[in-house]
Amino acid sequence: MPTFEEIYASHADRYEALVAREDYEGNILKALRQICPLNGIDVVEFGAGTGRLTRLLAPVVGGIRAFDASAHMLGEAERTLRDTGATNWTLGVSDNKSLPVDSGSADLCIAGWSFGHSVGWYPDGWREEIGVAVAAMLRVLRPGGTAVILETMTTGSETPHPPTEGLAEYYRLLEDEQGFASTSIRTDYRFESIEEAERLTRFFFGDALADRVVQENWVLLPECTGIWWKQI
Repeated sequence: MPTFEEIYASHADRYEALVAREDYEGNILKALRQICPLNGIDVVEFGAGTGRLTRLLAPVVGGIRAFDASAHMLGEAERTLRDTGATNWTLGVSDNKSLPVDSGSADLCIAGWSFGHSVGWYPDGWREEIGVAVAAMLRVLRPGGTAVILETMTTGSETPHPPTEGLAEYYRLLEDEQGFASTSIRTDYRFESIEEAERLTRFFFGDALADRVVQENWVLLPECTGIWWKQI
């Protein structure tokens, strides 16, 4: 099992193969529509990775500017976005704290499974890291705009709960200190075979979950995702 840093630097295709199986019921887009109007709006995406949210939003919104610190991941995003035929998107290399975007230029800022890495990567300074990233989101929004953050709430369980105490603290920070509202949704994976399920979960989640996938014969792997949002 490679580290997250290794995955984002060198394994974008394998990562994309996994997330392409996620949220097979389409619950993310449904939830986002309940949080804010999407048709025709301007979107800035933080930590776009291989473009899973970018591809989801591009057919609906007016335009989306998507950024990630990994040029390797964005290369995969460009390939998959071109396959959709959409043309209302741009990609750029940038970390979450210093996006080259004008203040007050977006109706929606969204970050999916990105800010939470600061908890592991900066164990002594993650609060400051996330605070700066959230401030960057709010800077980019127009009055009345919405900031949305998606993070994991468990994979391999139907009951949402933070997978680590560090992430639990981060989620409490969003709610108690940053004033975000929150909810959770199901984003289950649907794999083509148990062999694919084992291979992809072992690559990203490790042996413990992959062994459970085999034991439970989980072609449908349960997952819960948390969504936090704040309107300015």
